[in-house]
Order: sequence, then C-alpha cells, then structure tokens
Amino acid sequence: MTLDPAYLDYPARRRGMDHDLYPWSNLFERKPLRWSNGKLVLSWFVVDLEWFPILPKDQPFRAPGHMQTAYPDYRHYTSRDYGNRVGIYRLLDAFRKVGAKVSVATNAAIAERYPVLIQDIAADGHEIIAHSTDMNGTIATGIGEDAERALIAASLDRLEQATGTRPRGWLSIARSQSFDTPHLLAEAGLEYMCDWVNDDLPYRMATGAGPILNLPLNHELSDRQILTTQQQSMLSYCEQIQDAYAWLAAEARVHGGRLLPLNITPYIVGLPYRMDAFEALLAWLANQPDHGFARGDAIAADVSAQL
Repeated sequence: MTLDPAYLDYPARRRGMDHDLYPWSNLFERKPLRWSNGKLVLSWFVVDLEWFPILPKDQPFRAPGHMQTAYPDYRHYTSRDYGNRVGIYRLLDAFRKVGAKVSVATNAAIAERYPVLIQDIAADGHEIIAHSTDMNGTIATGIGEDAERALIAASLDRLEQATGTRPRGWLSIARSQSFDTPHLLAEAGLEYMCDWVNDDLPYRMATGAGPILNLPLNHELSDRQILTTQQQSMLSYCEQIQDAYAWLAAEARVHGGRLLPLNITPYIVGLPYRMDAFEALLAWLANQPDHGFARGDAIAADVSAQL
C-alpha cells in the first residue's frame, strides 16, 4: 500500500522552526549578553504561589498537583495550603538572608484571599508575575481565543487591583499554552512570558500583536520535577543546581552572560526538613564571585536593551 503523496505535504517543513514566532539560532554563535550588574551568571528564582480549588476542573486538563482523591480531598488541599501559610514565609526569610530578589508567579485568587501575604512579598522587593486566576485556570488549544483572552485579563486585572502594579510577566499553569497564547499575552501588554523551555537565554518572539520576550524557565531543575516526580533527595537537588551553575559559569567566561532559572514551590521546598539545605544552597550561590540574583523584569530589561 502506498501513501497518498499529499500525506507528506507539510507547508511549514523547512530549516529551523515550523512557525514564524522566532528564527532558529545556535546559542554559541549569538552576540554575547552582558548583565548590567557585571555578573556572569544570574539565578532567577520563580516561586509558584498557587491556590487550588478543592473541586478540580479537568477541562482542558487537571493542573499538576491538584486534588487527587475523592471529594473533599482535604489531605491534598491542606498540604497545598501549607505553602501559603508556612512555606512561603520560610522562603521569604531565606531570600532575605542573602539579599535575593525573586519573581513570585501568583494566582490572582491568592491576592484576593491573602492580601497581607501579597503585601509582605512586595515589602521585601520581590516581583509579582501573573500565574492565571487559580489552579483551575489552565490553558490549551480548544478553550477558545475569547475565553483565553478573558482569563488573561482577569488574572492581570485582579493582581493589579491588589498590588497597584500591573504584572509584566506571565507563567501559565504547567507552562501550557494554546496556539493563541503568545499573541494574546503580547496583546495584553505583557513584556515577557516563561512557558517555552527550549533555550538557556531569553529570546524575542514576534506575534501578530507585537513582540514578547520568552524567559525560559527550565522544568528539569524545578523542585516539582526533582523532588516530587523523581523522588530525589533535597541534597541531590542542591547538588544538581550547583553542577548547573558551575557549567554555566564556565560557558559564560567564553560566550557571555548565562541564566540559571529555578522554579520552586512553597509547599515542596518550604518543608522543615528541606529548608536547611535550601538555605545552604542560597548561601553557596551568593558566595560565588561571578553570580548574582535577579528578578524577571530586570533580566527582561537587560535583554531588551541588547537584542
């Protein structure tokens, strides 16, 4: 049986990408980046601050970490809430000790339910970026452009009302997007997003609504992947971060500035038996002469000035 020749026709088949959002490029042949603080490697911590409704919504998909057992699932509901009551304050204290400023990817529902928590985060000089409305606010192709546009607007509006500042960055739940997401985020006035993980440095996308930066937020180095999914120890997590830093620092001495993106979750890292190792990791990073901590908006400003 022979295939119909049309079966192999794919109009986007070509060298590089199969879309026009950005061109393919080799990381090691690009113009070197220089961070404005003079450091070679910047650690960009993104803390996921999430509110899980006790009744999950499975359309278009159930968010990772959502309720799992029969309703009402108090065990998972309260363990997630631990992050918003206890874990986040341990993390804020740890960041304060080393003078690190971070990005906090926040469900809009957090700002409505726990306004004092948002005030405490802002008081420490951290950046709030949008992370949907709550953990039922997932995105995938099929929800419809109008529904997705409304979800993005509701997330931004509610965070702006709570903080007085409109977020400049966006992180989707599970880093999931539809085909419409990049241009809808640009249309909403966002400067950067964190969902595409195909690089070690930020790059600019061209959408029908204007440009938007992608700051790649590595999933393989996230606490959810290493500690929860792979069931590795906190010491192993810290060792992998140190190994990643050492490799990036060596590259940076030859090829220019590098970025170490670290996605963490208060109800995972913020547990008492993990905090000692986490604080030691922060201190180790802070003591590296070529290392600096940075918020996403600062990284985006540096990159935008050099692209």
